[in-house]
Amino acid sequence: MPIGVGEVAPDFALSDQHGADVRLSGFRDIRNVVLVFYPFAFTGICTGELRALRDHLPLLEGADTAVLGVSCDTMFALRVFADREGLTYPLLADFWPHGAVAQAYGVFDEERGCALRGTFVIDRAGVVRWTVVNAIPDAREVTTLVRAVEELPR
Repeated sequence: MPIGVGEVAPDFALSDQHGADVRLSGFRDIRNVVLVFYPFAFTGICTGELRALRDHLPLLEGADTAVLGVSCDTMFALRVFADREGLTYPLLADFWPHGAVAQAYGVFDEERGCALRGTFVIDRAGVVRWTVVNAIPDAREVTTLVRAVEELPR
C-alpha cells in the first residue's frame, strides 16, 4: 500500500547518476520535493515522462521544488540515460538493496522487480501533500503534478 497524504515521507539516501549521495532529509526546511518513481530507464513511457519533467522543470523549480527521479536501475545506467536525454535533475539508483526505497513508499512491484509509477509531492516539513500511483503501462500527467506543486504553501 503506497504511503498517503499527511504521512511523513520515509527518509532515504541514494546515489544519483553522478555517484553523489542524495538524502531526502537534506531538503527539509529548504525545498519541497517531487519524488518520481519509474520502472526502467530507456523504456518508451519512462523516457517520455522524464522528458516531460525536464521540460516542466523551470515551473517546478520556480515553485522552490526539487525533482528527484528514482528507479531500480544502476547508477551507471542512469548516467548514460540522463546524458542521452538531457536530464539535469537527479536520477537516483534504488539498485541495492534492490527496490528498498520503492518498497518503503509502497510502490515496488515484486513480480517485475521494479517500481510502479508513483509520484509524491513532499513539503518542506517532509510531509506528503499529494500523491498518485499509476500502473506500469499508464503514463502520469505532468501538468496535474505541476498544479499540485503550485498549490503548496510558499
